Amino acid sequence: MSGAARTHVLIVTGDPIGQQMAGPAIRVWHMARALARVAEVRVVSWMPIGRRSDEFELHYVHETDDLGMSIHEAWSDVIVVQGTSLRVFPSISRTQKIVVADLYDPFQIEQLEMNRYRDLDAWEDEVTKAVSLVNEQLARADCFLCASEAQRNLWLGGLSTLGRLNPANYTADPTFESLVRVVPFGLSDTPPVQTRHAIKGTVPGIEVTDRVLIWGGGIYNWFDPVTLIEAMALVERDRTDVKLFFLSARHFNPDVPEMKALTDAIAAAERLGLTGRTVFFNDTWVDYEARADYLLDADIGVSTHVWHAETRFSFRTRILDYLWAGLPIVASEGDAFADIIGERGLGEVVPAGDAAQVAAAILRLLDDPERLDTVRERVRSARKEFEWDSALAPLIDFCLAPQPAADAVTARTRASARRGSVRGGARGFEAILEMPPGRRRDAALLFHYLRRGGPRLVKEKMAERRERHDRESI
Repeated sequence: MSGAARTHVLIVTGDPIGQQMAGPAIRVWHMARALARVAEVRVVSWMPIGRRSDEFELHYVHETDDLGMSIHEAWSDVIVVQGTSLRVFPSISRTQKIVVADLYDPFQIEQLEMNRYRDLDAWEDEVTKAVSLVNEQLARADCFLCASEAQRNLWLGGLSTLGRLNPANYTADPTFESLVRVVPFGLSDTPPVQTRHAIKGTVPGIEVTDRVLIWGGGIYNWFDPVTLIEAMALVERDRTDVKLFFLSARHFNPDVPEMKALTDAIAAAERLGLTGRTVFFNDTWVDYEARADYLLDADIGVSTHVWHAETRFSFRTRILDYLWAGLPIVASEGDAFADIIGERGLGEVVPAGDAAQVAAAILRLLDDPERLDTVRERVRSARKEFEWDSALAPLIDFCLAPQPAADAVTARTRASARRGSVRGGARGFEAILEMPPGRRRDAALLFHYLRRGGPRLVKEKMAERRERHDRESI
């Protein structure tokens, strides 16, 4: 990069960036740090920012201040977006700059589980909204990030139905690996250091000599804490020195609603008489830098989930913390990490929903100190390949030489060009608007809006048309 202008990379997120951070904000933070070594980087969030950095810029822009965001958009060469960024800021949605969509969290599938206990209309509305947001990114971005090969297959399917797996992109790369890049969540290259005992000898009911299982994150509906708690009742029959500690029973962001999985977990522990004796819930969110004090007080990391669609495409970031801390892992089968754990002998993989198997796996590790030490060493050996620098390499490579997607005619007209052709050879939204009123034009508009934002956007546009018709009829 010597002598050459450095790429200006703008990262837009809607997650709070502070001492306490959820997965998307942690990911943004490490993206920015890695990219800052080769590019000029700005991070902009419409949620509070409580951290500082000497490596890159941090800016807060209110979600209604599109003029403020447009200043950052004008500065940028590449814009990395997460979640609802395109929907929140029109200047980002309209940008002619190169856009990278970070789709490591398939939230449209997540919504199926997150909202399943709400009434049907609300559930359907949240899923439809999520699909619309995803389609907007799939239709607009020049490059896509995902967390695993399974997710790459998911997004290739979505891109295919939107017409993005077209001759132009196929000619540029028939594998589509440069279009959809695997950029998993990562872990720090600095080993964790414990400054105090946060669990053993500190939490009432957990002694210094106890063996601790740690659940290293929040309790969400796609997880299965109840089976794990039922397993602890079985473990307790053989060993009273084994304790389960849930790191974060509540979410630090009050906008995230309490989930049924949490209330079910607390009820299960109460029902089995384990609360405060064998099962412990931490009622506060742990600061990001302080999590090592908890992880290094544990002997095993645990993660149990339900088998459903979310599991197939998930990438459990808490497992990375277990690798970082050198913890043997007990996890349910069915996700990307289960295969890694099983193939490399990093712990025990158990059937989903089987408390007896979970209990047996825990005891197999704890009752065999020699095997436990062997597994710990395997975990330490495996963690380097998951460090942030390795995980983010495909994104860094892209930002060193950013290019619009091949199905863009030019950088300034790619949004209209990639929406495909309409009959008669005209291209883009502007061409559709120039068509004479009638069924052919209506069909072209319907197809355009479906590709742009899915059924939700079609519904919105139909409502706008009805309102316009009603006004004109007065």
